[in-house]
Amino acid sequence: VTPLHETCLGNHVACARALIDAGANVNASTIDGVTPLFNACAVGSVACTEILLENGAKPQSLVYQPSPIHEATSKGHYGCVEALVTWGADVDMDIPHLGTALYTACICQELECARKLLREGANVQKGRSLDSPLHAAAEKDCTAVAKLLLDFGADINARNTDFQRPVDVAPPSSLTEGFLLLYEATPRFLSQLCRNCIRNCVGRDRLHLLSHLPLPNRIKNYLQYQ
Repeated sequence: VTPLHETCLGNHVACARALIDAGANVNASTIDGVTPLFNACAVGSVACTEILLENGAKPQSLVYQPSPIHEATSKGHYGCVEALVTWGADVDMDIPHLGTALYTACICQELECARKLLREGANVQKGRSLDSPLHAAAEKDCTAVAKLLLDFGADINARNTDFQRPVDVAPPSSLTEGFLLLYEATPRFLSQLCRNCIRNCVGRDRLHLLSHLPLPNRIKNYLQYQ
């Protein structure tokens, strides 16, 4: 463990800057693969996160190392998630035992982090193995997250490894089970289907260009879920 690790874990911004200016390795890793950036995200230090990224910290880890974006998402540290995505973290990074960051957000019921990831183009169907993010939201009886996922085009009929749909894993007689059953019986709005289709055609790497389309602001905002 380096002094920079401890500094970021304690959210000591001025000390972190001084250490970096003195030549501290921003990508130093412990024996467990923990980086200063991971520590900054663990405690929700947006300032330390941004300083590290500005000075060359890698925004994402290797697959089998502790992941900053998963850690920030699991604890609802929206500012850290935003900084990581801005500096190029892959919103669809999949860690075998955790799944994607979006799946983590659903498991931990972190609505705003899930919304941020989806707006940045996270794959709404990609979770952990065959468990989709919607399965996670349903299992946790988190209706708000389930509604968000469906707004972004989640497949309500997706099957997991046990061949169960999201409604099948929701707690019996729960609010989320009732919501999913009602959703199944309700036709989708054409505007919602068109928005999902347009965003899929544009592609994740070009979603930031939606605001530049020659369209009325109301339509551009709708396409960007604003």
